[in-house]
Amino acid sequence: MNERNGSALPLELLQLKEPKVIKPLLGMGHVLSGTLIGLEMHPIRVEVACRRGPSSFQLAGLAEAAVREARIRVQSALRCLGIELDEYSLTVSLAPANLKKRGSGLDLALALAVLIAIGRLKQEFLEDTFIIGELGLDGALRGVPGVLPLLQGAAKQGSVRALIPAHNAAEGQLLQNSRVSAVQHLKDIVLAHKTKQSLPTLTPSDLLGFCAPAELLEDVQGQAAAKRALIIAAAGAHHLLMIGPPGAGKSLLARRLPALLPPLNLDEALEAMAIRSIAGLLGDSRNLDATPTFRAPHHTVSDIGLVGGSTPPRPGEISLAHQGVLFLDELPEFRRSALEALRQPLEEH
Repeated sequence: MNERNGSALPLELLQLKEPKVIKPLLGMGHVLSGTLIGLEMHPIRVEVACRRGPSSFQLAGLAEAAVREARIRVQSALRCLGIELDEYSLTVSLAPANLKKRGSGLDLALALAVLIAIGRLKQEFLEDTFIIGELGLDGALRGVPGVLPLLQGAAKQGSVRALIPAHNAAEGQLLQNSRVSAVQHLKDIVLAHKTKQSLPTLTPSDLLGFCAPAELLEDVQGQAAAKRALIIAAAGAHHLLMIGPPGAGKSLLARRLPALLPPLNLDEALEAMAIRSIAGLLGDSRNLDATPTFRAPHHTVSDIGLVGGSTPPRPGEISLAHQGVLFLDELPEFRRSALEALRQPLEEH
C-alpha cells in the first residue's frame, strides 16, 4: 500500500528488473610483438579477449590505418585455414595504449593471439616468443622492413625465440644468441602446434662478407698531395673538403676513399645493416657485410632526406652512411638549409 494515499502500487512496479546477463569470456590470448620508432624497438603486447556473440572486431591502442586494416587480412587468412570468426566477438588491445602503432608487421601476432583466444592454440606454445610479419589474404607471410633492429631489441628485452617471415630469413640469421624461426605460411605454425613439433630455427651466420671496392686509389696517376690527404682522413676518420677547378679529379679521388677504410668488425657491421634494414636496403644477403658504406646523394636532396626525420621517422643519408663515407659532390649546389642541418652532426662526429 502507498503510505501517503493508501492506494496500491501496480504489481509490475514492485518487481525489480533482473540485471542484464553478460556473456562470460570464452578465452583470452596474448603475444609479444614490437614496432620501430626511429632506430629503437618498442615492445607491443597484443591482447585478445573473445566472447560468444554477434560478430565484431574492436581494436584499441592508437592503431593507424595499416594496423586497423589487419583485421581484414587476419579474417581472410584464418578463413583459408577453415576457421570462421563470425560467431565470435573479439576485442583487441595493443599495449601500451599511448604508443602509436604503424605498418603491417603486427598481422601475424594479431592472428596468433586470436587463435589462442578461441582455443585453437595454447598460450604456452608462444610464450617468450617475439612475433613479426605481414599476412596475405591466403595466410602467406610477407616480409617487413626493419626486422634486424626489431630482433635485436627483442633480444635485449629477454625474448629467446622469434617468428619472422621467410622473406626476412637472411636478417634472422644475423642474430647470434636467439632462436629465430622463418615461416612461409600461417598454417605452418598451426600444424607445428597440432603435431606438437618445434618450428625449425635458422642457423646463425657468423661470416663477415667483404666486397673489395672496384675503384682503388693506386689507379689514379699524380695528385700526390690529394692522395696523402685521403690517407690521413681515412686513418683518423676525419672530414675532408676538396676545392679545385672542374676536371681536377676531386670526385675521382673521393670515390676511392672507401677502398682505404678497414673492414668493419662484427658490432659495426650489425649497426650499419640494422639501419639499412629499416630503410629496406638490406636485400637478401646472408652474410654480415663488412664493407664500409658509401653514400653520394644528389645536390637536390631535401633536408629530411639528408638528415632523416618525417613521420614516422626515417633514416636520412647521414644515418645510411654510418660506419662509411657520406660524399657530397658539388657542395655549393646543395640548398642552404640542408647544409645548415649538417652543422650539428659534423660537430658531434
